[in-house]
Amino acid sequence: MTKVSAGQSLLENAYKLSTPEDNEEYYNAFASTYDLEFADELGWRYPAAIAEIYREEGTTTDWPIADIGCGTGLVAYSLDCPREKIDGVDISAEMLRIAEEKQLYRTLYEVDLTKPLDLIANDYGAVLSAGTFTSGHLGPEPLEVLLNIARADALFVIGVKKAFYREAGFEPVLRDMEARGLIKNLKIAEVPMYAKTGHDHSADTAFALVYRKGSVE
Repeated sequence: MTKVSAGQSLLENAYKLSTPEDNEEYYNAFASTYDLEFADELGWRYPAAIAEIYREEGTTTDWPIADIGCGTGLVAYSLDCPREKIDGVDISAEMLRIAEEKQLYRTLYEVDLTKPLDLIANDYGAVLSAGTFTSGHLGPEPLEVLLNIARADALFVIGVKKAFYREAGFEPVLRDMEARGLIKNLKIAEVPMYAKTGHDHSADTAFALVYRKGSVE
């Protein structure tokens, strides 16, 4: 019988979560070992893939950046931008503590995205996310609410696990937002989630939802 690695076990259990409270408790518990036991062990490529798309699509005005579900700061690390240009948002206080130790962000917000986002700044030129919209985490409901923290024409690069995109009904939500003029220039790109082979999720991919905030309020 093949032994399941610590990283794969963490991933499988994360996909079983069902409430914001579950997520907060779970990620608080293994925040200190997340980078080593999960990201490094499984070759977590996803944050770097989202950062690459931002660099390809972004302009000199697409900042400051809001990193949604920032965790320990892997998107910010991949971007390698001045900390004055990026803020982090996460539900887990312990994950945010690790991110703070790395000194990658201007400001960190402990926020549940299923609740009002009044505490977060509202002038972002870009909103990025890797790993937040997936099984056991968030469905498409916060997408429209996240527009409120960004200025007009802001760039969004939102990663959604490919299988979950279909399962949770992201497509009709996006098309409705597009039809109402809330978003524009929608593109969907497929990106890898892992760089290492040999584990059960090596071939998993995600959709990067790339669009800009429309002018309709």
